[in-house]
Amino acid sequence: MENASTLTFKNNLTAHVVQVHSPTTLTAALHQLGLDQPRPTLALVGGASKISESDKNDLRRLFIEVIAPLAEQLGVAVVDGGTDAGIMQFIGQARTRICATFPLIGVAAMGTVLLPGVKSVNADAAMLEPNHTHFILVPGCNWGDESPWLSQIGSHLAKGLPSVTIVINGGEITWQDVAQSVKARRPAIVLAGSGRTADKLAAALQGEVTDERAIDLVASGLLHAIDMNKDAAVLASMIGQMLS
Repeated sequence: MENASTLTFKNNLTAHVVQVHSPTTLTAALHQLGLDQPRPTLALVGGASKISESDKNDLRRLFIEVIAPLAEQLGVAVVDGGTDAGIMQFIGQARTRICATFPLIGVAAMGTVLLPGVKSVNADAAMLEPNHTHFILVPGCNWGDESPWLSQIGSHLAKGLPSVTIVINGGEITWQDVAQSVKARRPAIVLAGSGRTADKLAAALQGEVTDERAIDLVASGLLHAIDMNKDAAVLASMIGQMLS
């Protein structure tokens, strides 16, 4: 593990960053980041690709009006993939917009992100989302390498307190993320109507299996679907009950 450092983004916000090389150093890494105190934890997985601008705006509003305020109210830690795209961008922007104080931790494979002064070998490397408060950089050069780490870090942050995964849209890597959540025995709320993987999982919960990967995940009993277009209070209530 390397010593924690600080990144300053163009929006003048700063984030604490640490790079880890082994799961055995996660506790020490969280200590360096000042994240020792156990907190209920919300893991966000998925994306916002291949949906209309109208649906993207609905998702942005959901983060601003429901997810970020609830995270602040409950004092949870939020953990996601940390790059400046999709739902990671939405939660970052929502946190800043409502002037929230909850820790927002991005977990990314070292070789998939762009860092100041570090040459990337990955042509698809992405910028870090500049409204996050912390980043944990883990081994790997491929998208998806961060998946088991994200789940483990969620468990380390919670330290036995409630934690829940929210699944929104998403592609191939989201299947890995949900499988890791189930492996950790973490319940997952699937936003039906958000597209792609989330919709396939929601359909499987209704007995309409279109992807065999959903079978074991649904059989775990840990997945719960809710229509993203329903009253926001219903979603807030479900998340609140699981994290309280």
